[in-house]
Amino acid sequence: MSAKELENHYDAVIVGAGAAGLSAALGLLRSPAMARMTERDGHAPSILVVSKLQPLRSHTGSAEGGIAASLGNEEHDDWSWHYYDTIKGGDWLGDQDAIAILAKEARATVIGLEHDGVAFSRTADGHIAQRRFGGHTSDFGKAPVRRAAYAADRIGHQILHSLWQQCVAQGVDFAEEWYVTDLVLSNDGGGVEGLVAFDMASGKIRPIITDNLLIATGGAGRLFHTTSNSWDLTGDGMALSLSAGLQLEDIEFMQFHPTGLAHTGILLSEAARGEGGVLRNATGEAFMSDYAPTQKDLAARDVVSRAIRSEVDAGRGVPDPKNPNGPHDCVWLDMTGIDPNRMRTALPQVLDTIRHYAHLDPTHDWIPVKPTAHYTMGGIPITTDGRVYRWNDGERHVIDGLFAAGECSCVGVHGANRLGGNSLLDACLFGRRAGESIAQNLESGSHTSDWQDQSVQERSARRRSEITDLLTQHDNAAHPDDAGADDNAYNLLNDLGTVMDQALAVACDATGIDEARRTIHDDLLPRAHALHAHSATTAFNQEITAIWEVRNLMTLATVMLDATAARHESRGSLYRHDFPQRDDVHYLAHDMTDASGKTTWQPVHIVDTPPQNRGY
Repeated sequence: MSAKELENHYDAVIVGAGAAGLSAALGLLRSPAMARMTERDGHAPSILVVSKLQPLRSHTGSAEGGIAASLGNEEHDDWSWHYYDTIKGGDWLGDQDAIAILAKEARATVIGLEHDGVAFSRTADGHIAQRRFGGHTSDFGKAPVRRAAYAADRIGHQILHSLWQQCVAQGVDFAEEWYVTDLVLSNDGGGVEGLVAFDMASGKIRPIITDNLLIATGGAGRLFHTTSNSWDLTGDGMALSLSAGLQLEDIEFMQFHPTGLAHTGILLSEAARGEGGVLRNATGEAFMSDYAPTQKDLAARDVVSRAIRSEVDAGRGVPDPKNPNGPHDCVWLDMTGIDPNRMRTALPQVLDTIRHYAHLDPTHDWIPVKPTAHYTMGGIPITTDGRVYRWNDGERHVIDGLFAAGECSCVGVHGANRLGGNSLLDACLFGRRAGESIAQNLESGSHTSDWQDQSVQERSARRRSEITDLLTQHDNAAHPDDAGADDNAYNLLNDLGTVMDQALAVACDATGIDEARRTIHDDLLPRAHALHAHSATTAFNQEITAIWEVRNLMTLATVMLDATAARHESRGSLYRHDFPQRDDVHYLAHDMTDASGKTTWQPVHIVDTPPQNRGY
């Protein structure tokens, strides 16, 4: 009996339909192994892409500025410079073998996207246009270089639509608006058995049997109140891995993008500074030359975010003009030096965002900005072929059939701080490589067993029972006047975000970490476990998924705080007031943290560029 005849069984399942998930699907379909299997078996292996959103709403679509590659279309560039910049940008916590793959294969990745239909902006002679981006330099740090290939300021939108169209053309099956609740591993934790998903449209639990599962669920910016991330980035894939007994790598490194719009958190692309925007304090001073004399406003994001915080702490911050009596916790982004016509063609989304949400005109107004939670550098540990592993006894133990890609994963290319333009590159490049690895697994001929089906069905039954309990709690809810009766996942999400902002945003210390741990343990977790649905229906009941999301975020927040507490140094995006120096003697290592808070350490792969002073 073929896989397609088995109900709820797919040869490969991809969870997530952003750039990483779609690239993995195409990598699998286009691999030589896939062609050989199709010729050998007379049919192609069955592939399912599961997404809790309609794929074109995936967060990839919000990426604005560019994708990094040393194309050299605007000025001379070299992959080795990109390699060095990424190592330096990550404050030497990146694995240099993985970073070499990123830099070397970037050119082919971008050209492949062009062939898939991405409508890049063009130079006068028709080449892909490139712009400057923070931390990207020529000649090993001597001067900024135009390395970010862009499509105005809507590159993510272009990539997402193009990859989705290619998948549709290839006949990929999509299960849209399915929320994955469980990752099912074998009893010994060494291999994949399947997953369980909640079909939001029907309200039914869907067991799915598979030997090959890829997690590409994106980041966890919703841990924080002030974030550029959309509402769906709730760290689901990372929480699923923790619940399955796996570890997260370097999860304490959360990037704050310097230019979030005032108090909305909405991102104003780094492209605004790449095109000539300047940060100014309350006195009008262009202050970045004091913090990064060479790169100035185009230094790495962690450097710029901390500079903004320093200006605010020194009393040189400005208020949001919409709330002049509020806190002076912003600085100005001055874009008035950019030609208005250039702004309209190169930065249309930035222009529209400012006008719509701030009611200001950046052609003559200065714009209030402050750092906003943007990107999760750590995540599910993977090899450079996308295979998930557990670190134990000084070795990597690969989980058979389990893969990950994109922001939910950690292949080691970003280290302690990601350079702008490297996230889309990571997702597309390592997503493709993971898809090719799945094809190799399929070609080797793994098979599903009866006990595998039984295990997934048992997990599905438990989830059905949990939904019944949530609805029963609704029926038996306390009187509306009773304390806590009207608590809901959205209130709890807001409160968690406030706690995490206070504890970890841009800078932290042991006192704040411990206070956040106590608040989560004593207040937020009991509230999360007491949540119930306020509607008795299961179909299109978004509150059910919201409850699971906020519980996932609680799990992830606890592990992030544990990992932060374990690293007694400042490096990249992590700045600790109580340990302000980088400590290569003790902490030039990846921390591997599980749901119990146990942390072990894995050496960083240093190949040819030993740690040095990171000055910009």
